[in-house]
Amino acid sequence: MNTQSIRFRLVVWYAGLLIGVFVLLGYFMFTGVRVYLERSLGDAQVRRAQQIAVSLLANVEKTGETPVINEINSVFAPELSDRFIRIMRSDSSVMYASRNPKDLSFDASHVPVYTGAAKAGTWRKEPVPDGKELLIAAVPYRTPDGKKFVVEVGALFDPVQAVLNRLVILVAFALTAMVIVAITGGYWLVRKALAPVDQISKSAEQITLHNLRERLPVAKTGDELERLSISLNNMIVRLEDAFQQNRRFIADASHELRTPLTIMRGELEAIVIQNQIAPEVQTKAVSILEEVERLTRIVEGLFAISRLDAGEAQKEMVRFDLAKLATNTAEQMCLLAEDKGIVVRCDNAQEVMVEGDRARMKQVVVNLLDNAIKYTPSGGKVTLSVSAQSGRASLEVEDTGIGIPAEAKPRIFERFFRVDKARSRDLGGAGLGLSIVKSICAAHGGKVDFYSTEGKGSRFVVELPLSRSNNEMGEKTNGL
Repeated sequence: MNTQSIRFRLVVWYAGLLIGVFVLLGYFMFTGVRVYLERSLGDAQVRRAQQIAVSLLANVEKTGETPVINEINSVFAPELSDRFIRIMRSDSSVMYASRNPKDLSFDASHVPVYTGAAKAGTWRKEPVPDGKELLIAAVPYRTPDGKKFVVEVGALFDPVQAVLNRLVILVAFALTAMVIVAITGGYWLVRKALAPVDQISKSAEQITLHNLRERLPVAKTGDELERLSISLNNMIVRLEDAFQQNRRFIADASHELRTPLTIMRGELEAIVIQNQIAPEVQTKAVSILEEVERLTRIVEGLFAISRLDAGEAQKEMVRFDLAKLATNTAEQMCLLAEDKGIVVRCDNAQEVMVEGDRARMKQVVVNLLDNAIKYTPSGGKVTLSVSAQSGRASLEVEDTGIGIPAEAKPRIFERFFRVDKARSRDLGGAGLGLSIVKSICAAHGGKVDFYSTEGKGSRFVVELPLSRSNNEMGEKTNGL
């Protein structure tokens, strides 16, 4: 997962914000429940202390203390109900103190005496052994004859703590579920929100030099995405205009240059064949003629590229055998290879039917073979093979030549790029051959790639879609 992506960061921010809100809600809920339960337990002890004071101590002067003690033991039974009850006289002496509860959950004798001024409706916490706490309410009471007592009633805080512990577990499980839901929901929401961006990206990747008329989808949302789509479409319009102007310029310039170059070549050829001119003039004329021919090839290459960019190659689509075309072309170029002492071998055993411009595809084979022969030293070998696999036609040209340096590989298909400019110039190259090959392949819905090791040779691979009938025949063969 890309942690630097907008999608990841949005999900993290969204999930983090929700988790923070859930944690705060859980904390406030826990605190509120704790306060409520503590207050409820304290109020219950206050009411019980008031009940003891009003119902039992009101007539203590007449009945004496013993009946009061017996009544507390029989009615309230602090030992059985795990409660703590103590009645203090005004001189801080103990009138009654409950014994330890039956479950020995605390030691009543160790509960310290409250020395402060008791106020009605208040309670306090007293720690007892084993980390427990007693919540004790102290209620002051004055009898009708003026005697003062302090009634203390307490209960363990354990039931409240048990409820709080269960609440913590429940909140933890709920928070975990909410986190999962928040992350899943956040991812779904972000994915849905960024779906138009994905559509724009996919559409943008499909727009090439040959289909600049295509436009990106515009999401009618009235937000930044819609404005971005419109801006990008406007940019594509400007790019299309610029490319069209560039194409027209190259085509017009190439067309205009062809006529004067043809005239110059004819005049120079007439000068060269004349015997009356001085030898040094004839030598210069031959040199100029070579440069004119080189310039003519450049102009023809530019003109071919401009026509390919304009889509003219698709107007001559016919069905033909690529293997046979490659074999015939290789036979025509064998003389050029024999002059350099290079062996050209063809491995084309079966027909491979494709659809396209036969003349343009022949130009692909010629350019690739010409390059392989040019840059393969004497005694080398060039292998040409055509095959069909996985619904694609594959044309490979492999040589044992000088190879391509690693630093030149990224630019090998650029126009006018030459690995060794001085040597390419001597060989007549202008750096347009491979550019033309790439443009022809793109116009036919295919691609060209290469694999090269400097000093060991190169292998160029052209892939084209098979014709429909060829595909159907292959599928039937596979089915059998």
